[in-house]
Amino acid sequence: MSNNIRIDVTTDDFDLGEESRRLTKGDTRIGAVCSFVGLVRDFSDKPDVKGLYLEHYPAMTEKSLVKIAEEASQRWDLNGVRVIHRVGELWAGDQIVLVVTASAHRGDAFAACEFIMDYLKVQAPFWKKELTAGGEHWVEAKESDQARAGEWRAEPE
Repeated sequence: MSNNIRIDVTTDDFDLGEESRRLTKGDTRIGAVCSFVGLVRDFSDKPDVKGLYLEHYPAMTEKSLVKIAEEASQRWDLNGVRVIHRVGELWAGDQIVLVVTASAHRGDAFAACEFIMDYLKVQAPFWKKELTAGGEHWVEAKESDQARAGEWRAEPE
């Protein structure tokens, strides 16, 4: 299990390259790094999305993200995990989430990265409001996100 887990919930933007370098620096056991960067889209269930406003409960959110990263580290052989999730006001095209996993082998890195992102979507306590041309509205969790996370509930092979 990796003890190299770093989680940040912040209003600040991030740099994928820099975060990957920090995660892997000095660890020559790492043979694979997998990353996911989520961006704010200009559409959703309603057209004309201009941006998002994300709220969270700090102590609960970080704890939830750590738990997800620790579960990934128990399922797969990871050398490190980096998760950054932005909150506050974000606009179409802005980076919103980063997940980086590092492992000796690509299979573990890919699977863990996907798992973390799928679980983050349904288990991390964020509240999202879409900012549209027609006004603001809170976004409900999608059934498709619940289904994706549910696919991981079976133990890995």
